Amino acid sequence: MEIKMTNGDSTCFSLAALLTLLLFVLNSNTCTAARLTHSGMSTSSSVEFIRKSCIKTDYPALCFNSLSSHASTIQTSPKQLADAALIVSLDQTRSTSSMIHVMAKGRGMSSREAEAMSDCMESLGDSVEELKQSLHAMGELRGKDFKLHLSDVQTWVSAALTDENTCMSGFKNNGIKNDEGAENKVRSQVVKVAHLTSNALALINGIAVTKCGKARRPCRPRYPSPSQQRKGAGARAEQASGESEA
Repeated sequence: MEIKMTNGDSTCFSLAALLTLLLFVLNSNTCTAARLTHSGMSTSSSVEFIRKSCIKTDYPALCFNSLSSHASTIQTSPKQLADAALIVSLDQTRSTSSMIHVMAKGRGMSSREAEAMSDCMESLGDSVEELKQSLHAMGELRGKDFKLHLSDVQTWVSAALTDENTCMSGFKNNGIKNDEGAENKVRSQVVKVAHLTSNALALINGIAVTKCGKARRPCRPRYPSPSQQRKGAGARAEQASGESEA
C-alpha cells in the first residue's frame, strides 16, 4: 500500500525537523556557553589565588607577573604554585648563568671582574643543581614522608638562595662598584634570580606552615647542598693539612 504525503503533511514534517535542529543547536550553544563560563570562572579564581598567595612573598609584583601566565596549570593548588615558582626560578638561573658564561669569554675584562665572574658562575651552577633537586623533592610530596620531603625542598631552595647571594657578594668583595661594566650588566639579572628564588621559598614555607607547624624552618633537613659539601671538603682538607704539619 503506497502512502502519499500531502503538502500539509510535508510542511508539518519540515517544521518538525527544523524545530528539532533548532533545539539541538540551542542546546549545544548552551552547553558550550556553560563550559566557557566555567572555564572563565576557573581561570579567574586561579589568577586571584596566585595574587593572594604572592602578597605573602617579599616581591609580590614579580611573583604575580612571573606566575599569572601559568594560572591554568596552577589552578588553586599551593603545590602547583610552588612547582611553577621553582621552574621559573630555575629557568632564570640557567639563563643568567649562560649569559655570564658568554660575558666571561669577552675581552677587556679586568682581573677582578674575571674573578668575580668565575665565582658567580660557580655559585649559580650550584644554585641550578639545588633547584633541580628541590623540584625532584617536590615530586615526592606524598604519603607518610610528606614532611620529610618538604624539608628537603626547603633545604635545597634555601641553599640555592644563599649561592645566588654569594654571587653578588663576589663582586662587592672584589671591590667592583655598581657602575663598572661587568657588575652593572650582571647585577640586575642575578638580583632577579635571587628575588624569584626568595618568592619560591616563601610559597614553599606557606605549605610548611600548614604541614609542619607555625615555625618557618625546615621540618627535618637531610641533605647538604653542593656549596655546603664543597665547604665541608675544604674544612676537612685544612684540618688534614694542619694535622700533617703538626
